[in-house]
Parts: sequence; C-alpha cells; structure tokens
Amino acid sequence: MLTSMYWLGIDIGTGGSRALLVDSTGKVIAGFTAPHEEMTMERPLWAEQRPGNWWDASQVAVRGVLAQAGVSGDRVKAIGLSGQMHGLVILDASGNVIRPSLIWCDQRSQPQVDAINTKVGKEAVLNAIANPVLTGFTLPKLLWVRDHEPAHFDRVRQVLLPKDYVRYKLTGEFASEVSDASGTALFDVVNRRWSATLCEALGIPRDWLPRVVESPEVTGVISREAAEATGLRAGTPVVGGGGDQAASAVGNGIVEAGIVSCTVGTSGVVFAHTEKPAYDPRGRVHTFCHAVPGKWHVMGVTQGAGLSLQWFRNHLAPGVDYDALTAEASTSPAGAHGLFWLPYLMGERTPHLDATCRAAWVGLTAKHTRADLIRSVLEGVSYSQNDCLEIIEGMGVPVDRVRLSGGGARSGFWRQMFADVLRKRVATLETQEGSAYGAALLALSGEYGSVEELCRAAIREVSTADADDAAASFYAKAHRTYQAIYPALQPVYPLLG
Repeated sequence: MLTSMYWLGIDIGTGGSRALLVDSTGKVIAGFTAPHEEMTMERPLWAEQRPGNWWDASQVAVRGVLAQAGVSGDRVKAIGLSGQMHGLVILDASGNVIRPSLIWCDQRSQPQVDAINTKVGKEAVLNAIANPVLTGFTLPKLLWVRDHEPAHFDRVRQVLLPKDYVRYKLTGEFASEVSDASGTALFDVVNRRWSATLCEALGIPRDWLPRVVESPEVTGVISREAAEATGLRAGTPVVGGGGDQAASAVGNGIVEAGIVSCTVGTSGVVFAHTEKPAYDPRGRVHTFCHAVPGKWHVMGVTQGAGLSLQWFRNHLAPGVDYDALTAEASTSPAGAHGLFWLPYLMGERTPHLDATCRAAWVGLTAKHTRADLIRSVLEGVSYSQNDCLEIIEGMGVPVDRVRLSGGGARSGFWRQMFADVLRKRVATLETQEGSAYGAALLALSGEYGSVEELCRAAIREVSTADADDAAASFYAKAHRTYQAIYPALQPVYPLLG
C-alpha cells in the first residue's frame, strides 16, 4: 500500500509563523499559525523583532500542522520557506544572534541611505542592483548598526534574512535565494548574484553573505537537532523558497504575463511577473528576481495597508472584528463624505520614497462618523495600491486582471471597492494561503516540469468582481484628489520630528 506524501511550506511573517501542508496536487491539507511577540517600537518609525521568537514559533507551527493533519514528519517529502523581506539578522562567529532584527518597516536608516548615495552615487547604485537604496532594505540597516552600535558590528560574521535564519536553525546551512536577496540592496538583480560593486565600495565582506540559489533548488536537509525540535524527519530536503511577496505570487499563480496580484496584508503589494528586468526610471517600484527561475518581477509597496485597519481596530475599536468594521464602513457612502486617509503609518515606498511621511486624515469634520473613518481607511489603502498599479502599467507591463489575496480579499465589500478603484476585474482564488502556500508549491515543484506547470495545474479562480462604471468614475476623480494631498503635506513632515 502506497503512503501519501506531503510538502510543507513555512512562512515567517510579521505577526506569526505559519506552516502549511499540501498534497501532490497542491491541495491544502492543513495549516497552523503560531503568533509572534509584538514588534518592539522604541521610537517612532523603529521596528524590531527577536529572531529567536521566529524559530520558537516555527517549531510550534510545524508540530501543530503535523498534529492537525494527523501525519508524522517522515511523510513530509520536502520543505519550502518564505518570510518577511529586508529584515537584518546578524550572527557572531558561533552562530548566535547579536541583537534583535531591524525588520522591513524600520525606517531609522535614512542617514545611511544618504551616505550610500553620496559614496557610491545614485546612478552607480541603480546600475549595480537595479533599484534605489531604501531605508526598508537590509544594507542601510547593517550600516546603521555599524554607525551606532560598533561593538555589535565588530562581532558580525554572518548576515541573514528572516526566513534564512530559520533555514539555518533547520539545516545548519547559511543560504538564501534570489527573490529575497533582491531586497537587501546588496544583490545584482540582473545577474542574480551578490553585487561586488556595493560590497567593495562599502566594506561589506563577501563571506558575511550566504550562498544564493534559485528558489526551487535544495539548500540543505533537516538536521538531527531540528528533527527533534520540530517532529520532521532528519534528512528531509529544504528548498530555497522565496521572499514573502515572490512566494505569495507563486501561490497566486503570478508566474506568467498579464496576471497581476494585489496582496493586502500588513503591507500591501502590487506584483507583476516580467520575462526580463523592467525599470521605473524614478525608482518608485522595485525590480527583483522572481521565485520562478530565470524570471523577474516588479512590485509596488504600500507600507501601511492592512496595518492601517489593524491600527484603527486596536486603538479606536478594540475588540471589534474586521468583518464588523467593513460592514460598518459599508454604511458610509463612496468618498466617506469627503474624508481621505493617507496610509503612511510607517513612512512609504510607492509612489513616494519618503521615510518621513506620516499618516493623516484630511477633510475631517464634526459630521463624520466612525463608519466614515473606517471607509476612508479602506479607500486610502485602495488608492495607494492603485498608485502602484498605475506605475506598473506605465512601464508597459500588461495587466489583464488582478488577483486579490490577503486580509483584504476576505471582505466582499473591500473586493468590490478594489475593482472599482483599480478599474480592473478582480479575482479571488480557491486557496487564499499566500506566502506559506507558495513556499509549499516551490517545494513541490520538483515533482512537476516547472513552477509554471505546477501553478497551471494547482491554482483556480473561484470568484470575480468587475468594476461598476459609475463607482469607477467617482473613484478616478477622488483618486486625483488623494494624490494631491501628499505634495501639500510633504514640506511639513520633516518638521514633525
């Protein structure tokens, strides 16, 4: 009698670590999430997490999903990893974490960004890594440690990304893959290798950086110690996996031209597949390697997408669930009686490379209700994602339809709003698992001819929403008003401290 085998995806998110089991057809068998500690924010725009907490949560998640599925670890054939991008994990010569990780939304490193641009030159940076350096990226965080914590910097012997720290704990191997490495500001995206130009110019030893592979490639196997910690079988292969957005794109089938994803989690990302590197000359979107071997992608990022609604709930509607909030928002008319929300709770990336910008309600009056506030938050996030889509289309990237995933996809009200604001058909998928699902598919792809072939077989659309002409016309005009607010407020941001 044949024993069924399974493939495991592990996603190291911001709020928790999720483990997901799929079968040989890509069908989800079970999933389990272990929450993380709250990020530490000692100052405005700072954000840190403990890598040890990610590893602890990963162990809980893996044991949890195996128990939920009722299977033993020896029935897991391969494992894929995904995780929040850009986070800085620094290890000493013994492989110990030196300090908490500065994660993706930490914005403290603008002076280091400025120093890189001055020393290397903005044009030379673009030529070296196909992107401008941003405060969210890993390199300026590393230089911040150099400039402010020299005792810690002197101990650095290895630099890893969040999921790759978990890889190290699982396998004992220092390795990464091309999609996540693309977000470090140390990676030559065009040639899919570490940038000798930036390493040499900034004095970053090459041996601090892990080897880099294509996403479906095996990087190591589960160690005896990790097997005891997780319940997995020692010797089980672990593939490269992907940064959260590239892995999510695989999980959404964004592996061919024409289909674009909009993923609304803590951040919001508009993601498009490209056959070759494509650039925005103003650097407003990122050009990264895809988790599909030999392919690339462009993406625009709203830093505070789902974070905006989470912030609202935590501080202004504690205990109210998200479905109740969106239901309340639906009682407010389109445009929320002239109220606009700028979702810049953690600075911004697209379309404004501005770590200093702040969130704001504009147009608030005594007439406005809580429903108006909530609707304006949903609309502001939608406008910001439309900023991303308009830039990508302006680069000549074809957009036939948008696949919506993440928390925003769970609300029918918000799905329709996205269709109206983006003026596109918006589809949702049978599997709404995002990054963990993509990581599992990357582990499974070795059983198929390619990642693309697997995605064609495994991923199915289950619902669509088309733009309403009248609503789309209203939102097109309102979006122009929204776009006028940032330039008006921008001179004020540096004065806020």
